[in-house]
Amino acid sequence: MPNLLPDAGPQRVLTASNFVYTIGSGLYLTAGVLYFTQSVHLPAAQVGLGLGIAGFVSLVLGIGAGHLADRHGARGVYAATLVVRAGATGCFVLADSFWPFVLAVCAATGAQAAGVAARSPLIRHYGGDRPQEFRAYLRSVTNVGISLGALLAGWAVQVGTHTAYELLVIGIAVSTAASAVVLVRLPAVAPAPATGGGPRWIALRDRPYLLLTALDGVMAIQFKVLTVALPLWLVVATTAPRWLISGTMLVNTVIVIAFQVRASRGIVSPTAGGGAYRRSGVAFLVSCSLISLAAGVPAWAAATLLMAAVVIHAVGELWHSAAGFEVSFALAPERATGQYLGVFGLGAGLAEALGPVLLISLCITWGRPGWYVVGALFALTGLAAPLAVRWAQRQQHAERGQFEAPKKMVNADRPSGRLTA
Repeated sequence: MPNLLPDAGPQRVLTASNFVYTIGSGLYLTAGVLYFTQSVHLPAAQVGLGLGIAGFVSLVLGIGAGHLADRHGARGVYAATLVVRAGATGCFVLADSFWPFVLAVCAATGAQAAGVAARSPLIRHYGGDRPQEFRAYLRSVTNVGISLGALLAGWAVQVGTHTAYELLVIGIAVSTAASAVVLVRLPAVAPAPATGGGPRWIALRDRPYLLLTALDGVMAIQFKVLTVALPLWLVVATTAPRWLISGTMLVNTVIVIAFQVRASRGIVSPTAGGGAYRRSGVAFLVSCSLISLAAGVPAWAAATLLMAAVVIHAVGELWHSAAGFEVSFALAPERATGQYLGVFGLGAGLAEALGPVLLISLCITWGRPGWYVVGALFALTGLAAPLAVRWAQRQQHAERGQFEAPKKMVNADRPSGRLTA
């Protein structure tokens, strides 16, 4: 990235808020589950069930928060989601049994999903001519913040005391609240004007966009490959050294930080986004195949195959993310950005809730054939994406024609204003 920081102004404020927030995300992603299992001493099965419930609850909240951001101002709604998440995270220290844990984690996860949707109008408004590229930049910043948070969480995990874990939870809450405080410097965005008549929830009636949401959700299962399936496969099916788990995550994070913006610059239209989906599907197929081949070979060969697979997977991840940024913004009407991006987040939410179970069942329980099935699923989804993009573009052009036709008829009745001889 030639410019490590955007120009002073709203973009820099959004970047700073995002960076502070993602440090807390890194703390939570690294040691959040360990806090409940090792410090609160909840059974792992209960923690998994509670997180699954929270994942499904969050699916609904994203759409509603996005709609509120469109109609009542995105900055205030987004800041409110951060405050709610900070408070809910702070309540983790009071969750000493299953149901208090479920309530707290549902509130925190729901606020997180709502915040993603509520932030979308801010990215579109302050992202310049290419908000998709600014979104890619924020993803690079996100990975930097998560990496720092993961390093800090390592201290709590290493110490392993109840006090250390509680300090970690407090750190997550403080980071989230600080992110909301930073937003005070961000100028407010005027709510989008309400359109007279017609349905309110237009995103839920946009069938091509819903299809793209579903396809992106299937593709988003790839995020769980490196965090769920590959570590388990490395331990149970290969002779590769276990420290390689950290190595694979580090390589993936460095590639995303260094190249996400560059990868997104070439994706400048929905058509290009569809092509990027197709390439990412092929990359994931190759990556999954290499991971499967790492079983039953010497340690050095397994390590080589796994690292090669991670690099190829990271390239596919760059294309997948860039494609999602492009189609989700370009195919959403500006007046309903929050609502549309809230709907688009449903795909990632389903992948978050169902991805681990699917990958464990296919790749770990079934074994090597399951990796080929998962890779083929990614490849077929990538092949279907360009068709869905073309359908969405046809509908978008038709709707624009219906909107512009009455406008042209009105203008035709007006005097041209030209001087005549």
